[in-house]
Amino acid sequence: MNQDKSNADVPIAEPLVEVRRGSITESRHRGHIVAVDGDGQIVAQLGAPQLLTFLRSSSKPHQAIPLVASGAADRFGFTEKEIAICCGSHNGETIHTETVAQMLRKIGLDASALKCGVHEPFSADAARELHERDEQPTVLHNNCSGKHTSMLALALHLGAPVETYDEPGNPVQLNIAHRIEQFSGVPIEDVAVGIDGCGVPTFGVTVRAMALMYARLVAPPGDFDDATRQACQRIVSAMTKYPELVGGRAERLDTVIMQAAPGQVVSKVGAEGVYTAGVLPCPEWPRGLGLALKIEDGEDRRARPTVVIESLRQLGVLKPEALEDVRQYASFDIENRRGDKVGEVRASFELQRV
Repeated sequence: MNQDKSNADVPIAEPLVEVRRGSITESRHRGHIVAVDGDGQIVAQLGAPQLLTFLRSSSKPHQAIPLVASGAADRFGFTEKEIAICCGSHNGETIHTETVAQMLRKIGLDASALKCGVHEPFSADAARELHERDEQPTVLHNNCSGKHTSMLALALHLGAPVETYDEPGNPVQLNIAHRIEQFSGVPIEDVAVGIDGCGVPTFGVTVRAMALMYARLVAPPGDFDDATRQACQRIVSAMTKYPELVGGRAERLDTVIMQAAPGQVVSKVGAEGVYTAGVLPCPEWPRGLGLALKIEDGEDRRARPTVVIESLRQLGVLKPEALEDVRQYASFDIENRRGDKVGEVRASFELQRV
């Protein structure tokens, strides 16, 4: 795996979001958007499909494929809810910490085996409740604790060293790297490798390759082996049935999108302004659709949701009733200290259909 990739010649990003105050566009967020069909053909784009960037947490469903395809998930009796949280960047709510703790009990380990580190819950309510009880967050509150538990399970199933499950040379990570190659179509020696915020390898491919990974997740090619195809089906089913375990009960874009279009879309954010989605086969996209985007400046809170909703709208994925459900993410008011609306954050792009 190549660990020395860079964007020496950075492709030009396109303006995607305007931040307006009064009659002036005060700021802009730029980026890259690519949608591919099930055959890997680009159907819409803006910016540079060849931009190289890290998948970050957008790789989680693919990092879970070895767990399911190898038989490890079945060996340890993981439920659909537990498979869903393996693919999630969860809020650290009780439903999340209890689910991960149950998985650890099933594999005979405890939280001390997790190497993802500790941070406060993403959920403001969960964080406040901890403070009110004068408790500190634990490793279970880490948004990646489900993913790390799945990696521990895979290590046990493979007979790999549990103590080094997070290291690039461990069979767990080598299995995952093989899946990144398989789904992205990028030879593993050409995949950039870095270390993610939770301590495990993260993979750098082009935005187009990211979109292809999600097209293949929701509609795996016929030349994929049966175990891989079945793993894709189970992961997509788990994520779409239990979107609250992928994100959370409140203020999580992935969860809201999958709830707004139930059974139709797999949604997954990644850090630094990355977003990926897979549209399940439907009349408009009979072989599925993969969408990937990258906000150039990494802005996650106002730029990414705005671009995601507008992209899905333009692609016809979110219908009017679904758009109403996600309206709070489509644009954002700018208010002054008195609470007066003085501006707006809004999408300002048109996808180029190919």
